[in-house]
This record gives sequence, C-alpha cells and structure tokens, in this order.
Amino acid sequence: MMVGMANTMNRRQFVAGLGFAPLAAQAWAKQATGRSEWTLFVGTQTTPGTSKGIYTYRWDAVKGELSGREVAAEVDMPTFITLAPNKRHLYAANERPQNGGVTAFRIHGTKLEKINEVAALGSGTCYVSTDHAGRDVFCANYNSGSMSSFRIKADGGLTEAVSHEQYHGHGVNPDRQEGPHAHRAISSPDNRHVLVNDLGLDCIHIYNLDAATAKLSAHVPAKWESTPGSGPRALQFHPNGRWAYLVCEMESSLSTLHWNAAEATFKRVQKIFLTPKGYNGPVSTGCDVIVTRDGRWAYAANRGYNRVYGYRINQTDGTLAEVNDIPSGGDIPRFIALDPTERFIMAANQVSSNIAVFPRNPRTGELGAKGKSYPISRPQCLVFV
Repeated sequence: MMVGMANTMNRRQFVAGLGFAPLAAQAWAKQATGRSEWTLFVGTQTTPGTSKGIYTYRWDAVKGELSGREVAAEVDMPTFITLAPNKRHLYAANERPQNGGVTAFRIHGTKLEKINEVAALGSGTCYVSTDHAGRDVFCANYNSGSMSSFRIKADGGLTEAVSHEQYHGHGVNPDRQEGPHAHRAISSPDNRHVLVNDLGLDCIHIYNLDAATAKLSAHVPAKWESTPGSGPRALQFHPNGRWAYLVCEMESSLSTLHWNAAEATFKRVQKIFLTPKGYNGPVSTGCDVIVTRDGRWAYAANRGYNRVYGYRINQTDGTLAEVNDIPSGGDIPRFIALDPTERFIMAANQVSSNIAVFPRNPRTGELGAKGKSYPISRPQCLVFV
C-alpha cells in the first residue's frame, strides 16, 4: 500500500513499523550518522518522459520524507550516477543509444556544476563507478558491449579513456544475448581488479587494475562464467570483502559468491530465485542488490513481479535467508537504496515514474509494506550526499 503526498502518513505511523517513537527515531538517526537531513540526487531517463536530467530532494530521516525537488543539472540521459569518495564530485553515465558519455560534476549544495564530458567509446552507457581511492572512473556500455576506464583529474574532471575493452560473441538467448551487453564495471574491494558484468555473454570479466593510471591489463582467468542464459547484471560486495552478491537479470536470481582476493576468482555457493515457485505472471527480471554497512542484511529487487526482498546474511559463509518481501510501490524498479540511517529503503520505479519509500527495522531487517510515493519522471538511480 502506497500513500501519496496528498494523504501523507504521519511520523508515528511510519516509525511504528520500526518499533520506535518519534523522539527515539530522531535520536537513532543522529546517533547512527550525526545528521538527520541529507540531499538526495536522482538520475533519470530523459527520453522518453519529461525529465530534464538530474534532480535533488531534501531527505528528512526523522520523518522519512522527501521534499523540495529541484533540477540539479540539465543533462542528457543520466541514468546512472555515482558519488566520488571525496563527496565533492558526482559522475553520470549518459545512456544515449549512440555516442554514450560520462559527465563529471562539481557539487554545490543542491546544484551540480558541469566540469566536462568524455566519450564512453560505446553506446548505451548504463553504469559508472569510481575506484575506492577516488582516482579512477569506470563505465559500462550496454548497447555496444564494451567498457572504458578514465583517470580523475585534479579538478574532478575526467581524462579521455585510458583503457577500452570491446567484447565479442553471443549468449544462448537470441533475443537478448545476440551480442555482449556490459552492465556493471566496479573495482574489487582491494582496488587491484576491475570486474565487468556481461549480460550478453553470461560472465564477469576480470582485469588487473593499475589504480595510479586507470590502466587495465589481462588477468588469468579472464572471466567467471555464470549459468547460460542467466544474464549477469548487478554485483555488490559484502563489507568483509570476501563475499559478493550477484543479480542475474534474465533468470531473476540472486547468487552468493565467494571471492578469492589472492587469485581474483569467484565461486558460487548459493542461488535464490526472485520469484515464488510456480510463478507465471509478467516476465520478471532481476535488477539490483544492496548490503547494509554492518554486513548483516541484504536487499534485492526484481521487475515485472515488482518486489523488494530482504535477507539475513549468515555471518559464517555469507549465504542468505529471506526475512520478508514487499511490493516495490510502483512498476519496474530500476534501483534500490538504503537511506544514510538505514532505517528506510527506496525504490526508483522507472515505468510508474515514482520513488517509493518504505520503513526498515534495523534490528530485524524487516521491511514495512506501508510507504510513501513521490512522483518523478523515469527515475533510475538514487545517491545521497
């Protein structure tokens, strides 16, 4: 059940699902982070739809409310955004069907000042990330099936591409895997490797990273192979750096992987499907996974079935046990995020054009099904500052 802004849920109703009174919620928010208000940046799809680019909201973590929507920057197709470790710069993937790009911004409160845009050397640039030291940027080009790396300059802008990797081949599904489709490009926890999820080739490409230059080199083995036809999409490491969680889009699954940092290899130890047994509803595709800072809870989402799942993480081997699941509060959730206090979870619902906000119990990991909804055209990505 979603509650629109015209019929807002009061603070007591929101925190009831968490077992907190309002004053306790305020204390929790400030104790957990030292703050109770943040800026939320929202990356969007500008075609189709009416979005002008990247937007900001004010987030009140005590009330669990978004307010004051503004245009932070007018920019073409900023479907994925990421914050630099210094929290002074933000990078956007420009997911144009041709001539994809990556744009660097300087953050000024709720506004973004463009520094520069560089060519992604591919099309459909759907993802961007930084390395852990804030020296390099990586992008994934979905349409063209490639990735590129860039060096961050002193002013936060980007150099032209340092390394570029173009993939070749196809998967077993002729409709969706007619060629490579890079979907993620992230650095390993120790910052020594770059990992690229390829939906089209059913694998994670693995590279050695020279973080001082952003240059990539071949690694042996060159990839980890997933189930044929599964379509690897999202990858999230556990805070301990030894486990990772992989969402495969096409089979709508969530896998627990063990990461061997010394050899830079993965081993799958668990697979969970993000639909109930016997599901015969609309086509369901897995989309995202996130992990809490304390490493005790994970959350994943799928599209079509439009659900958000909560899991308890086994602290011995990283495997997952479901806590509960709730509707995503809209149609086709593209991205999920925890707020900085981790007392709320948000879903950016692409097709229904809304951000849904739900309460979360930090002690039990359980998600509350009653939430709030905020309209915005084609939201794709959520980043707090």
